[in-house]
Amino acid sequence: MSDRLFTPRFFIMCAYSFTVFVSVFQLLPTAPYHILDLGGSTAVAGLFLGLLTFSSALSAPITGSIGDRVGQRRVLMSVSLILSLFSASYAFITNIGWLLTVVCLHGLFWSALLSASGAYMTATIPEARRAEGIGYWGLTSAMSVAVAPAIGFWVYRHGWAALCWDLVALNLVMAVIAWRLPDDRATNIHASTTARHAGSFVEWRVLALSITMALITFGYGSLTSFSALFADALHLSPRSLFLTLMAAAILTGRLTVGRTLDRVGHRRVLLLCLVFPAAGLFLLGLTTGPILFGIAAIVFGAGFGLLYPSYTSYVLQHVHFSRRGAAFGATLAAFDTGVGTGSTLVGWLIHRFGYRGAFLVAGGLATLALPYFLVAEKRLGFEK
Repeated sequence: MSDRLFTPRFFIMCAYSFTVFVSVFQLLPTAPYHILDLGGSTAVAGLFLGLLTFSSALSAPITGSIGDRVGQRRVLMSVSLILSLFSASYAFITNIGWLLTVVCLHGLFWSALLSASGAYMTATIPEARRAEGIGYWGLTSAMSVAVAPAIGFWVYRHGWAALCWDLVALNLVMAVIAWRLPDDRATNIHASTTARHAGSFVEWRVLALSITMALITFGYGSLTSFSALFADALHLSPRSLFLTLMAAAILTGRLTVGRTLDRVGHRRVLLLCLVFPAAGLFLLGLTTGPILFGIAAIVFGAGFGLLYPSYTSYVLQHVHFSRRGAAFGATLAAFDTGVGTGSTLVGWLIHRFGYRGAFLVAGGLATLALPYFLVAEKRLGFEK
């Protein structure tokens, strides 16, 4: 494979991922308002994201392996069409119980889509520039988060049904973009055949190692849910200050340091990235004013922004080509479990110990990531 990174196939895949996240980040912030309109409570409204996340996490180790067997492009096309049906059904469901049931099924297919996207993209990226390419590709989700919620709330002003049909249209666009991608089965018949006879659907070694990610994303889930409320408690403005500075640090890191990840070494960068998020959470737990608050955001973002590309690139060095989808599924399971658990449990910790105590607990868990990785890496047979 050529070392050329920016190919038409790379940009088509980025367009697909951007559309995916524009769709889901229009749904997630507006769905709680719809549930409240249906007579549900705020607790029930919070279940929408929680059930989607945990359903995705629990199914990802299995659904991630499906693309290895049937072809990643085929999964991308078929899941896009299935998600369009889910989006259409949301327009007609008025029973909250049924709505939450459907979102569980949504999460199952969502995990298949994310795993197939990752596996297909890494097959597109030159191995010598893998971490750099994954980092750039990851920016598509960040850009979608910047625009999608505002678009979603604007469409929602015209009614919930209008939003649902908007999501249907985006899912169909996703299917068309996936259809335009080269068929990965045509260029990798041997790999798909190997995957069909590979035995277990689940990459258990990667799943066990990826607990490292869950220890970090527990803190990330708490930050996405409660950093704005902590800013309010500190009388800081704007309330999105932490997330804005964190996003800026992530963007800066991927556009600068991210270009050298493959030359510096994935494992070397990964070990540093396992330290920075814990430091950021501890700083946040000690903060009393805007300066330390901002420093905490930058420190956390600096490590978290490079964590995923360095960790994924490290794992893929130790996984057979035919098992990439399964590897992405295992990583996604741990990532989403951490996010979902953090966003759920930290609310209880805040109630009992306050914001500072809760973020210190999250920092303590993140501190375990580095020693866990070093022990698990050796026990699970990952080469250094």
